[in-house]
Amino acid sequence: MQTNLSDEAKLLPRAKEAEDILRSCVHCGFCNATCPTYQLLGNELDGPRGRIYLIKQMLEGEPVTDKTQLHLDRCLTCRNCETTCPSGVTYHALLDIGREMLERRVERPAAERMLRAGLRHVIPRAKTFGALLKVGRMMRPVLPAKLGDKIPHAAAAAGQRPVKRHARKMLMLEGCAQRSLSPNTNAAAARVLDRFGISIEGAPEAGCCGATDYHLNAQDAGLERARRNIDAWWPKIDAGAEAIIQTASGCGAFVKEYGHLLRDDPLYAAKARRVSELTRDLGEVLAALPLEQLSIEADQRVAFHCPCTLQHAQKLGGSVEGVLGRLGFDLSPVPDAHLCCGSAGTYSFTQPELARKLRDNKLDALESGKPDVIATANIGCQTHLGAGGRTAVRHWIEIVDEAIA
Repeated sequence: MQTNLSDEAKLLPRAKEAEDILRSCVHCGFCNATCPTYQLLGNELDGPRGRIYLIKQMLEGEPVTDKTQLHLDRCLTCRNCETTCPSGVTYHALLDIGREMLERRVERPAAERMLRAGLRHVIPRAKTFGALLKVGRMMRPVLPAKLGDKIPHAAAAAGQRPVKRHARKMLMLEGCAQRSLSPNTNAAAARVLDRFGISIEGAPEAGCCGATDYHLNAQDAGLERARRNIDAWWPKIDAGAEAIIQTASGCGAFVKEYGHLLRDDPLYAAKARRVSELTRDLGEVLAALPLEQLSIEADQRVAFHCPCTLQHAQKLGGSVEGVLGRLGFDLSPVPDAHLCCGSAGTYSFTQPELARKLRDNKLDALESGKPDVIATANIGCQTHLGAGGRTAVRHWIEIVDEAIA
């Protein structure tokens, strides 16, 4: 695609990257065929090809409006289009560049600014989020239904974690919202890994991965969180930790991009690259272990929801299903498994109507095989799908942990 960046755009730190991405797009439209928002809305500007043109026009100096912002905001960043694209267009990177520039040029209404600021200042702070979640649960009976339905019910408490006793050691991102929304997830992962002679090293200084800030266009704040995590993990990496496990695929997708996002930082580029190289989804780690040595009582029929951040961003579609299959679980078929559930980080708050439609469609697909439980690999998807109030939704590692005889 022929591109002529404006003088303003040429000054962007990622100007060359944006130009290269634009030129790699051949305008074929294959991306629209798998774009969830294009399928719902049928508007060219609500598909990847149309959004690429909107970003191109802005980078070439054309005027932009709140309508431009609306179409870019509606993108889930599910990266389904990247899986489909025959030209290898890294659409999500171009979207990040475009959204950041647009945020400076178009002022949002006050209500939107307040919502986004609230999400940024609550979700990444585990203690603040946990405290507000408790208050929300107590207040649910008197809240409007639309707000009350967004507050998850109490999850299973975290079981006991095994003591560190093995020579093999790995780190594990504890996360932010997941600590309150599903506290047993990481504990279950630690227990299962302990059975294979792997201990989890703690790194309490590590916090939110940075994705919430970054994808709400506070990109500098997101990268600063990434640097803090690198600082927290680096002594453990030096001491021999062989991997950084992610139990939330959304976090995993972002941490695997640290190396790219910080490649021009003279102090962090090499460390960020190493952290990304060591980052593994939990399913990747278990797939390499002798699972057959476990004694499993797999008596549930499971529908697995493969998050977009696992199948499209990390290209690990089928990895967890493979683990569950090897362990003997009965997996029910899921039609249109490539489509997004509508969670997409904070999307269910910023675009609630679209998110609800996508969630209902996804639940219909997941329940079509009559499963006993829905399993997933990302806390955002787990919470969003669970808010539908239908079949129970859990992290897959908890189901495995409970099934070990």
